[in-house]
Amino acid sequence: MKPTGIILFVILTLFVAVISIGLELYQYALTATGEGDTIRVVWIRPGQSFSETVTQLRKAGLVRHPNKFRWLARLRGDDRRVRAGEYVLAGSMSPGAILETLVKGDVLLHKVLIPEGATVLEIGDILEREGLVSREDFLQAAFDPGRIRALGLEGDTLEGYLFPETYHFPKGVTAEEVINKMVAQFYLVFTSTWTQRAHAVDLTIPQVVTLASIVEKETARSEERPLVAAVFLNRLKRGIRLESDPTVIYGIKGFDGNLTRKDLQTVTPYNTYKIKGLPPGPIASPGRASIEAVLYPSDESYLFFVSKNDGSHHFSLTLHEHNQMVRRYQLHCP
Repeated sequence: MKPTGIILFVILTLFVAVISIGLELYQYALTATGEGDTIRVVWIRPGQSFSETVTQLRKAGLVRHPNKFRWLARLRGDDRRVRAGEYVLAGSMSPGAILETLVKGDVLLHKVLIPEGATVLEIGDILEREGLVSREDFLQAAFDPGRIRALGLEGDTLEGYLFPETYHFPKGVTAEEVINKMVAQFYLVFTSTWTQRAHAVDLTIPQVVTLASIVEKETARSEERPLVAAVFLNRLKRGIRLESDPTVIYGIKGFDGNLTRKDLQTVTPYNTYKIKGLPPGPIASPGRASIEAVLYPSDESYLFFVSKNDGSHHFSLTLHEHNQMVRRYQLHCP
């Protein structure tokens, strides 16, 4: 055979080989390699090598031919683009679909409910319980003065500004990322209309949030919130102490659930039986309804309210009437 013929034969052989390999990889990319009903949650660590990822997928029963998977990823340029995170992958997925998921970063999101009225400490407990962020890391970030300033807030804590909502976070999220999202949600909810309304009623945003947090802790009934807000606003205007039990409780370290007369007499920055005006900051995270109640309170002149022990309250105009209701509902006197 002439040299030219040999060269052409080699080129043709290589061409056929490349085409064959390409077709094989193409077919491999589109064919599921695991069991159809297999579902696996795979955690890819930050900094994990692609080789480690392939081994992990093979052990999970999602990849049967690791070398083909590596070659497919290299040809697509995906071996350097896989994102860290927690993924839900199925045996019915083809290698191409698996790579696409890992490159897009379609990670598993965990739903977390932050209830209205939750405190910073309670939010830290929730996040740790859900396995997302340690309580220690969260509280360290929540009380970091530099972070508070960077978020455009005042005070020594983010209390009141971690908006209560249902959130979705990926595994591996940082405390800072959680806080940024919650505060961003607060700013999203507290619209420019609310800001203008606050100015119209001569309240600053911190004052609105502080009072709304007290309203939030005083009643769980939506129809009562504007009434409770009206009581506190009326008392503030008249220079009467708020005398709110939830503020006293907030100022007690390690509160055991039993509010005593001694507690009411103990002077703390949050004891509104002893201080005039609002406490130095919010005592919890108020929801939309409580904030709106402060901005748009009921047009009533009530100055007092007392629990009726069924979740509702009796509202009074005078101290005499209030004392009568206290005797009826709290002291159970006729």
